[in-house]
Amino acid sequence: MNQKELQQLVETISLNDFGKPFRHQAAFNSRLRTTGGRYHMKSHDLDFNPKVIDKLGEEIFIGIVRHELCHYHLHLEGRGYQHKDRDFKLLLKQVGGLRFVPSLKEEKVVQYWEYRCTACDSLIHRQRRFNLSKYVCARCKGKFELKGRIERKTAMK
Repeated sequence: MNQKELQQLVETISLNDFGKPFRHQAAFNSRLRTTGGRYHMKSHDLDFNPKVIDKLGEEIFIGIVRHELCHYHLHLEGRGYQHKDRDFKLLLKQVGGLRFVPSLKEEKVVQYWEYRCTACDSLIHRQRRFNLSKYVCARCKGKFELKGRIERKTAMK
């Protein structure tokens, strides 16, 4: 989707869902990282994160457009446009906008060493191996045995 198509999409959603025209600029801003979109109160322009369409799809992106248009229209009308305001929450529910954007962070696989206490059978996970003769279990003072490596998915920062 290019800039012109984005502008057309925002104008169409504004007319269809809100019954009011969108008379300012909508643009992609690739510097946005954790948010899906942003409303500028001084210029009344909207910025959108282009990664949302690529990673989460067009349906989620339309929910974000509706969210930002709620800020836009309520602010221009002089009503409560902030997330905490009742007017904002009601309008967002009416038009079917998203309250929060799903995470854009990628998952990465981290490997851990798994150890088991021979006395109390408790499991611990460590990123680095340790010397079994130097360390004992904190719960029962029993000895550890190495079970092997396991993998876990975690979100990248």
